[in-house]
Amino acid sequence: MKRLRIDSTVIVLAILLLAIVVGAILVATQGRSFFSPGNIRDILTGMSVLGLVAIGQTLVVLGASLDLSVTYVMSLASLIGATTMAGNPANIPWAVTLTLLVCAGIGLANGLIVTVLKVNGFIATLGVGLILQGVLNTSFQGSAGSVPWDFQLLGATGIGPVPVSTIIMIALAVLVWFLLDRTRTGAHLFAVGGDPEVARLSGVRTRPPLIAAHVLCSVFAGLAGLLLASRLGVGSPTVGQQGGYALLSIAAVVLGGTLLLGGRGSVWGTIGGVAIFAVVDNVMSVMQVNPFLKDVVRGVVIVAAVAVYSRRAIVRRRTRFGPGGTRTGGDAAALAAAPAMAAASAALTAETDRGEGDGR
Repeated sequence: MKRLRIDSTVIVLAILLLAIVVGAILVATQGRSFFSPGNIRDILTGMSVLGLVAIGQTLVVLGASLDLSVTYVMSLASLIGATTMAGNPANIPWAVTLTLLVCAGIGLANGLIVTVLKVNGFIATLGVGLILQGVLNTSFQGSAGSVPWDFQLLGATGIGPVPVSTIIMIALAVLVWFLLDRTRTGAHLFAVGGDPEVARLSGVRTRPPLIAAHVLCSVFAGLAGLLLASRLGVGSPTVGQQGGYALLSIAAVVLGGTLLLGGRGSVWGTIGGVAIFAVVDNVMSVMQVNPFLKDVVRGVVIVAAVAVYSRRAIVRRRTRFGPGGTRTGGDAAALAAAPAMAAASAALTAETDRGEGDGR
């Protein structure tokens, strides 16, 4: 009997729908409406920053790597952006460009350390993050810079109940989807994440896709830092660390169905994972749940999701041939050819043995 396969993105959307239904019921018990414009706006606003970081994290996880430096990149980006703007709207273009260039440089360093020096992505990005933390602690004692009102509108305005920051996040997710599904770089990233040795033997240059993934991850973290600066009105050396975005973004990626070992996943699953976190946080905030209990609930959701996906991965790795295998068709032909293949193998072995005997 053919096994029914359900795409991980569909599972994520089903979990999100369940979370919305349960959340709506719980919020209704407090005498409030889950679907009110104000509540929808709160949920979407909560998705924006984490969504940007998680989109970038999806790229490096697909390449079988990680990026733990994103929180420090976010803090640095908020400071560079705010201090360069210095309250002057005319400085906004240059401030954004400079911030993203610095972030891209950090991502390039991460990528080169991982691919050229062969340092594990976890250790490499942790080390770079600690270096950035040292720079931030040494150079800044508190908030710095000033974000002009024109740039603050980025985090304060919206179209109806949808914030502009959420629209930007969705637009960038579309671009990343296009990169992954419609370009050679995206295909190579999947191949490198799935099995770098097989990718290399297939003629794929394994370094460029992973370096590009790290560069884009840092750029997305920089965009998230700029968004936080627009909301705060200043740059802060701890704004990224306070939100715990590194682990949350990885959790959202895994919750969205992307395999932590790389090679399989989608950006839309990640957006679904971010939305699940936003809905759960919103419901617990409305119900005034203890903040420590929020972390407990998040942990339970993450562990349950990983357990489900791990089970699915084991099932998918069953034998490829024979009944229940993943290969369809051709089994009868393979069985018919088996005796001839065995005879050919025996003849080749005998010929090799005769050759070795003549050589002696």
